[in-house]
Amino acid sequence: MFRKKDIFFKTLEEMADVIVETSDRFAASVNGDLSDVSAFAKEMKEFEHRGDRLTHTIILELNKTFITPIEREDIMELIKKLDDVLDGVEACSSRFDMYEITKPDIYIRKFGDCLRRSAQEIKKAIYLLTQKKLLAMQEPCVKINELENEGDELMRQGVKNLFQNVKDPIELIKYKELYERLEQTTDSCEDVANTLQSIIMRNS
Repeated sequence: MFRKKDIFFKTLEEMADVIVETSDRFAASVNGDLSDVSAFAKEMKEFEHRGDRLTHTIILELNKTFITPIEREDIMELIKKLDDVLDGVEACSSRFDMYEITKPDIYIRKFGDCLRRSAQEIKKAIYLLTQKKLLAMQEPCVKINELENEGDELMRQGVKNLFQNVKDPIELIKYKELYERLEQTTDSCEDVANTLQSIIMRNS
């Protein structure tokens, strides 16, 4: 069904690698010293730029390639959803700098771990795709969906805690937006899984 690995699959693998590297760095940062939030935001922006370059590579190749290993629309949709994950992490990171949040709380740290694990499952699924192991992709896709549910619950718990314990309305607004953006990024991971499941159905 598939030809040998080509520029499309190679670039998708590179994108998955960047997502893992980005989420690992994000999780490590929110668990450690965030005193220099400007440097943190800048580093995350560089990861996002790397994703943009890989997305551009895919678009250029689609414009000049007649035969693709899977449907052109599927490749385009998949790279877009992968890029959305990086955009989400970068948007979250920029808020730390904008709002001068230097002490991530337990919910932010848990979100970081949730995103790190989601990225690992995304990488597993992408590499299974490029190895033509379509049915095996189901398992990491299911795990990504479970992690998105975990993100939903984290946001609910986090917001409840804010309204119960945070008296400063400005601080409440800052953290509430950050929780919401982190939860939206877990949604973006689930969008990747949903796109992959559509590819499985069309190619199995």
